[in-house]
Amino acid sequence: MRLSLAPIMNKALNRKEKIDAKGQQLASWVLPLIDFFYPPFRKFIPHQTFRYAACGGANQALNLLVYFISYNFLFKKQIWDLGFIAFEPHIAAFIVAFIATFPIGFILARYVVFSDSEVKGRKQAGSYFIIAGICIVLNYVLLKLFVEVFGWYPTPSMLLNIVIVVSFSFFSQKRFAFKSVG
Repeated sequence: MRLSLAPIMNKALNRKEKIDAKGQQLASWVLPLIDFFYPPFRKFIPHQTFRYAACGGANQALNLLVYFISYNFLFKKQIWDLGFIAFEPHIAAFIVAFIATFPIGFILARYVVFSDSEVKGRKQAGSYFIIAGICIVLNYVLLKLFVEVFGWYPTPSMLLNIVIVVSFSFFSQKRFAFKSVG
């Protein structure tokens, strides 16, 4: 009996083609919407950076909404006890919001912001995940530093934190996860 991987490979390729088609379909809807608002910013910000800001801003807004709903209604401001580990409600809500918005952020980055990247999707996803992990740690460390060590107010600290982490994220994604040839 001869075992053939061809049917499995064909299924995988068909699945990849379907995902790419959906991503391109999303881009064909999102790009004109984002690009409609670009002309007033043309003199101040590169097109790709504007797209990144629009997609990232929308994803951050969704993240905040999911966080709020999770914290207030899903976990009801109570500790989430799994039996072997317990999470404070703000951390549990953070986890839910991350799980919800991580794939959306990746899809927007891959198909809308960095669509000219030559890096394969699986490698992009891995690099994106690593960069997201670094950003989580960076967020935590900077917030602790600004508030607990420097004694700054939390809200301005968070704003500075956002500027630093988003800048790091953009340049990291552009140079590593979604680098383009040329």
